[in-house]
Amino acid sequence: MLRQFLFSAVREGITCLSIHPVAWSEPTVLERRFDPGISPEEAAEIAGEFAHDDYAFVLEAFWDLWVPNEDEHGEAWVQRPTAVKFLVHGMQFEEGVYTEDGHIQVDFGLDTPFLFEGMRLTPDIEERIRTNVARLVAFSTAVERHCNISGRVLWSESEDNLAQKLIAKLQHTH
Repeated sequence: MLRQFLFSAVREGITCLSIHPVAWSEPTVLERRFDPGISPEEAAEIAGEFAHDDYAFVLEAFWDLWVPNEDEHGEAWVQRPTAVKFLVHGMQFEEGVYTEDGHIQVDFGLDTPFLFEGMRLTPDIEERIRTNVARLVAFSTAVERHCNISGRVLWSESEDNLAQKLIAKLQHTH
């Protein structure tokens, strides 16, 4: 799955790896930060010695998304590294939480970079949002095509169906 991910050009690779035994409430057995980031293969090699069915792995990485520039000078919108977490659940971790949450969850953070709800949409902003959504769709499609998954869900912190929200947003852009 990580081979399909579009890593940030500025903050490449896996930047953090943590390994959790048995349940999220247990202390980690390994937690490492990497600067610069490491390749997915290097992360897998480090995690390999902890490959137990009652462990979970959290890998952090960044990808570049368009966001409003908080600096008053320069462009109104900039591409900025945005954090993404990959959570991998062993079959016995948290008493089989994978049956509800899946073997792998990808946490893209807030849905703001894909929706910018309540913002007045100019043609430039619409293009930035479409570009961000296209990256999300490209990643999701690549994972489905190359990773032999049985299903996927786009879920949002707002607990609304993110796929429906994205479709509605794109229908309102030109």
